[in-house]
Amino acid sequence: MNIRSFAGGIVKPSSLLVLTEMPILTFGSSKLNATLALRLPCNRVAGIGLITRFQYSVADRTLTSRSADSPSSKPGSSRLNRKRESSSSSLYSRPSLSDMKKDRIANCVKVYECLRGIGIVPDELDGLELPVTVEVMRERVDFLHNLGLTIEDINNYPLVLGCSVKKNMIPVLDYLGKLGVRKSTFTQFLRRYPQVLHASVVIDLQPVVKYLQGMDIKPSDIPRVLERYPEVLGFKLEGTMSTSVAYLVGIGIARREIGGVLTRYPEILGMRVGRVIEPFVEYLESLGIPRLAIARLIEKRPHMLGFGLNEKMKPNVESLEEFNVRRMLIPFVIAHHPEIIGIDLKPKLVNQRNLLNSVLDMGAEDFGRVIEKMPQVVSLGSAPMLRHVDFLKECGFSLPQMREMIVGCPQLLALNIDIMKLSFGYLQMEMKRPLEELVAFPAFFTYGFESTVKPRHKMVSKKGLKCSLAWMLNCSDEKFEQRMNYDTIDIEEMEMEPSFDMNSLMEPRSDESDSDYEDSDRDDV
Repeated sequence: MNIRSFAGGIVKPSSLLVLTEMPILTFGSSKLNATLALRLPCNRVAGIGLITRFQYSVADRTLTSRSADSPSSKPGSSRLNRKRESSSSSLYSRPSLSDMKKDRIANCVKVYECLRGIGIVPDELDGLELPVTVEVMRERVDFLHNLGLTIEDINNYPLVLGCSVKKNMIPVLDYLGKLGVRKSTFTQFLRRYPQVLHASVVIDLQPVVKYLQGMDIKPSDIPRVLERYPEVLGFKLEGTMSTSVAYLVGIGIARREIGGVLTRYPEILGMRVGRVIEPFVEYLESLGIPRLAIARLIEKRPHMLGFGLNEKMKPNVESLEEFNVRRMLIPFVIAHHPEIIGIDLKPKLVNQRNLLNSVLDMGAEDFGRVIEKMPQVVSLGSAPMLRHVDFLKECGFSLPQMREMIVGCPQLLALNIDIMKLSFGYLQMEMKRPLEELVAFPAFFTYGFESTVKPRHKMVSKKGLKCSLAWMLNCSDEKFEQRMNYDTIDIEEMEMEPSFDMNSLMEPRSDESDSDYEDSDRDDV
């Protein structure tokens, strides 16, 4: 070992620097060798030593320190190893995109396994942002279960599992509850329209509710509309909703009636004019029902628009003709009882014809006349009909007389039997009329006993007039007062067929709304 002095003289031991064979050290981008060390003052050398030791200390905490004395390490491979280890083990490193993707896939597999374990098929969830943990997914499933939805319901629309309980489900359900939608209807509501859970209350739901109110649907009726037709919450404001309403107003439905029409049958808001409403109106017009009468029928029974044109209406009209309803009277049958074109008609016609034929020996032509005068007969139960036939038999009418009476007035098959008994007893005991008068005018049973039959009979008796039951009863109160001023009775004013007057549908409206509801615009498909 050689000892040298920096000043050329003898120095104190503390200022001496003992040198050994020093390897080249890398410090940043500079190389520090023994020669440079000889030229530096002692304090500088000491400082460099501290820095070097600090560098090694950090390396020890993070990586494996690189030693130039290690015979087995190559400079190139040592540098590469340090880079690899630094990228994966540094305290400040972040996961790579590939690592994040692997984590998502792993979590997705666990969530799918959980769903399959409870019977949910997750195939449609591919590409959907799902919860990162199984626990969150279970929370969603449990929440839906508490709402009454079953595993089958969820499988019908598995995308509902993409809705957050706190961010989506609870806000939407809270809003519906505040509107007045009953919690007891939530289950059916979500079964019909689970997509509502994806909606934004402010962006999607509130504008639709305001639009409905703008069509004069009362705020108190909004829950009723939503419960009956939840799909309306997904419609565009200026789409089918506005165009269907505009068309109805165009055919003659009063604007003040629109709110009531939509409240009773909100499905109209989803009907295309060109595909559904217009063909419906045009078909009824082709049968002979005036457009304004159609408008009045829709006002009173808006559910008519839901009758399938090709599925129900046309086949039912064909069935009416098949069962001897005259084509010219079919418009009156429909106007009198619109439901007849929306039910499963042919089996009912077969059953009623067979029943009346068996108890009254009624032929096909007579059955056609019964349907023309009272189309509701197709929906009467067989037991009530038989009770009425038995009552007429007990009154002493023969089979041909009963058949004639029922063909002339089919309402006899549906009236209150107790009232019929009362009227019949009064006719025999007080009015002293023979049975033949009832055969000629069976509609006697349809008039109110206390309100019409008794007071008119007393007036006729007081006047000393001899008249038929038809002359006495088949007129309005005003007309009857006029008749009481007649000196003689010249003609019998009988009721014309059919009894339903189509013109009554097209009479000018009063200021009051018939439907007790009330407005909105048109559709092009």
